[in-house]
Amino acid sequence: MTIPDKIRRIENLHILFWLSKDLCWCFEWKWLGIIMIFPTLSLCVFTTWKMKNNVTETFHNLAVLCWIIANSYWMLSEFFQFDETIIFENVVGKQLALIPFCTGILILIYFYLFKDKR
Repeated sequence: MTIPDKIRRIENLHILFWLSKDLCWCFEWKWLGIIMIFPTLSLCVFTTWKMKNNVTETFHNLAVLCWIIANSYWMLSEFFQFDETIIFENVVGKQLALIPFCTGILILIYFYLFKDKR
């Protein structure tokens, strides 16, 4: 199944928003970085939904969605200075990003073990 050009264009636009969000993070442009989370996530959700009939694309887009959530959370933890705050025992705020990061990895492991029929 090929990806329609319109969906591919939206997916590529999503990458532009994602890079813009990370650039804002790098320059510590807090509010612009926070605003950029919404179009980045929205376009990722949209492309995931539009490609729901393509198992390969769906699983990979879900993993990317997890990555963006983790990446956005990590950025917010630094912007609002709870990245080094101890949450429990030896776990600091930014390390909670491991939850969506690992979820994305588990989604792809599941895909490659059980769904990839190539």
